[in-house]
Amino acid sequence: MAKKISRNTFLMENPPTIHSFSSTVGKKEGEGPLSKFFDEISDDAYFGQKTWEQGESELLKRTVVRAIAKGGLVPDDIDYMFAGDLLNQCITSTYGLRDLNIPLLGIYGACSTMSEGLTLAALVTDSGIGGNVIAATSSHFCTAERQFRFPLSYGSVRTPTAQWTCTASGAAVVSPKSTAPFIRAVTIGKIVDMGVTDANNMGAAMAPAAAYVIKTFLQDTAMEPSDFDAIITGDLGTVGSKLLIELLRSEGTDISSCHRDCGVMMFDIENQDVHAGGSGCGCSASVLCGYFLPKIKSGEMKNILFCATGALMSTTASQQGESIPSISHAVFISSESRLSEN
Repeated sequence: MAKKISRNTFLMENPPTIHSFSSTVGKKEGEGPLSKFFDEISDDAYFGQKTWEQGESELLKRTVVRAIAKGGLVPDDIDYMFAGDLLNQCITSTYGLRDLNIPLLGIYGACSTMSEGLTLAALVTDSGIGGNVIAATSSHFCTAERQFRFPLSYGSVRTPTAQWTCTASGAAVVSPKSTAPFIRAVTIGKIVDMGVTDANNMGAAMAPAAAYVIKTFLQDTAMEPSDFDAIITGDLGTVGSKLLIELLRSEGTDISSCHRDCGVMMFDIENQDVHAGGSGCGCSASVLCGYFLPKIKSGEMKNILFCATGALMSTTASQQGESIPSISHAVFISSESRLSEN
């Protein structure tokens, strides 16, 4: 069973494996610099369905089914799923995964959903309760715009700090098997709200939550940024990434040499007109499953700290003038299962 070493942080006694994983992205994401790393790139924003919302459900289902198959498994081999998305009542996950007949625990962490799902999957698997447990999520540019901002036909002008919600999905099967990548430790974040009210500047809203969980993880484990090949944030974009580095540096921690942000990595920001970068649950999930996990599996990278970030807002709260509370969770993923002596 995982060893609790602080209020927030757990070390895995028997580090579970990320046995298999998959990623799917849309056309714009497939035109970016990471295109060769994804399992599937779809030119059809509807994914063969009649509506964007149905299309996002199909996007998630394809990714989950492929992750299961890549592990030499079938749906009946999966004990539980942790899944969620951005849409009201998490309809992408419920409609997309209902036919798989796998016990589902729906979660909502906005764009932090993948790190939340991996955290819960690792704790359940290490405890012995779970066998094969899936963590999965998705996002879709058109569904998110319709829900959180304006219908696409409105043609609203996006501000320089705005980010592009990725049409993307990632899924990972967490298992008690003993092959890399291993989940060695997790830190559960807390809600951080610095009073940002601009829904078009989510990077600034989420950066303090990422700073909190990174600092907490490093303090709890007595590790240093230099111990990691990459400290990965979900979708802070260019604005939030700069702020994160400044916040941590002001507290004596410098992650500038190893920090990578999935929202910055996903697109060619200079040429793809995405302003401050990418966002959405599927952004960090697809980059983790497409780019980083294969590098851990091959040994090209040894240690990464994955900290997807989420803005816990709703359209109702935003219209009422509420600020944007945010959260981030940290997942320590390694090519080696041996626990740190610290």
